[in-house]
Amino acid sequence: MPKPMTPTTSPNLGTIHALLAERGYEVSEPAPDTITIRELDSGVSIQAVLQGEILFLTLPCVAVPRTKVTPEIMATMLASDNGVSTSSFQLYDAGDGKVTITLNNFCKLQDMGPEDEDDILSCVHFLLVDVMTARRILTGLSA
Repeated sequence: MPKPMTPTTSPNLGTIHALLAERGYEVSEPAPDTITIRELDSGVSIQAVLQGEILFLTLPCVAVPRTKVTPEIMATMLASDNGVSTSSFQLYDAGDGKVTITLNNFCKLQDMGPEDEDDILSCVHFLLVDVMTARRILTGLSA
């Protein structure tokens, strides 16, 4: 006789919000599909968007004139040995000839069990660690 399946919970922002708040982060919901996660000691904020089972996390580093993003800084941002080991850089058009340089990470969620909770907390932690190196890499860029 087959065993009945155990009920699971699909990923939702309310559950993620509660998990992060429980762990000491300040969490707000600026839009229905978005949460802002703020690490209280540093004041660093991360935007999170849940699309289906994927939680996308973005940490804005700096907004600068597009001309400041030279081939040299791009090569450093893309280098495998740049010290940013778990996150990736992205550039977003910020309007008025500027770009916002962000660090990004994501995790695939399944049933919001302990493994998913660990994945969420790890992704947030990795971004907070990687931003320290990103600041070093981006030193000298200014708006």
